[in-house]
Amino acid sequence: AMYCGSFAPQSLAPDLAALICEFRLWRDPHYHEPIGFSVMLMARYRRSRVAGGTYFFTVVTERRQRVLVLPEVRAALRAAIESVRVTRPFEINGWVLLPDHLHAIWTLPPGDADFATRWRLIKSHVTRQCAFLFNPDLQTRNRAAKHCGTLWQHRYWEHLLRDEADLRQHLDYLHWNPVKHGLVQRVADWPWS
Repeated sequence: AMYCGSFAPQSLAPDLAALICEFRLWRDPHYHEPIGFSVMLMARYRRSRVAGGTYFFTVVTERRQRVLVLPEVRAALRAAIESVRVTRPFEINGWVLLPDHLHAIWTLPPGDADFATRWRLIKSHVTRQCAFLFNPDLQTRNRAAKHCGTLWQHRYWEHLLRDEADLRQHLDYLHWNPVKHGLVQRVADWPWS
């Protein structure tokens, strides 16, 4: 016999991802004693979508590949951003590029809350331009079925900035990040911020 229950935590802040947790407990059919259990967490993302909002983003490479500061990747990323901004404008308030992830702060135009399409277009452009980085060891069945490359993680983290103080705090975090990760001693020494 197996007991199976599920619950969703109620105490999550509105801007955090909601989790669904499935708990399974297996019992020995002869002694009715628990003999094992498993817990499966699945993310159900709730995105804040505020037209004209200012957002902080974290975008990470698949399995933390340290490739984003390669000259070819930087050039492809710059070209992708410029291309996307022609048809889907946004203001860049801050940006830092680290070897395996980036942080960005964008302000979207009034009446527009579609940051997801912008990120999809940017990531797919860079993936196509940097096809030489395709790593078959990172290609899963799921990625192959979706015709995905192996450069980026599927998801990204986003936070709607609430006010000027929140913006300043995230700009400080963004610029301090290379120091935090031990890449430089001083903020001013990091060339891609």
